[in-house]
Amino acid sequence: MKKYNKQDKEKLKEKLTATQYKVTQENATERPFTSEYNDHNEEGIYVDIVSGEPLFTSKHKFDAGCGWPSFSEPLDNENIKEKEDRSHGMVRTEVRSKHGDSHLGHLFKDGPKEMGGLRYCINGASLKFIKKEDLKKEGYEEYLKLFE
Repeated sequence: MKKYNKQDKEKLKEKLTATQYKVTQENATERPFTSEYNDHNEEGIYVDIVSGEPLFTSKHKFDAGCGWPSFSEPLDNENIKEKEDRSHGMVRTEVRSKHGDSHLGHLFKDGPKEMGGLRYCINGASLKFIKKEDLKKEGYEEYLKLFE
């Protein structure tokens, strides 16, 4: 079993772009329709850009038309934590990575009914995509079975 950890802030500032850092560490939201993953449809998994923990799969990705990558469910519930978010005059459910403690986005109950009705609305800046062909090389071999 892999161990996923959060790096210290100075290392993260060196590793991440300004947007990635603001989103994951300062709870920012990237502008809609700016993520490289918004219209991304390759097979593979999405991991936390900070810790590498597996979060979502392309199998559960859908186009919500909202401007951010959207998923109907997490790849592994063990790597996701939910928090009440009362910022901006709203009550929402924030989604964070469990081990990296990265801000990922928010969870809404307006997803496609046929996919369970949930919409994990995720900042692409918090994600790194691992192609199906690269799963073994990148240490995520156990997820290859999802694409058989």
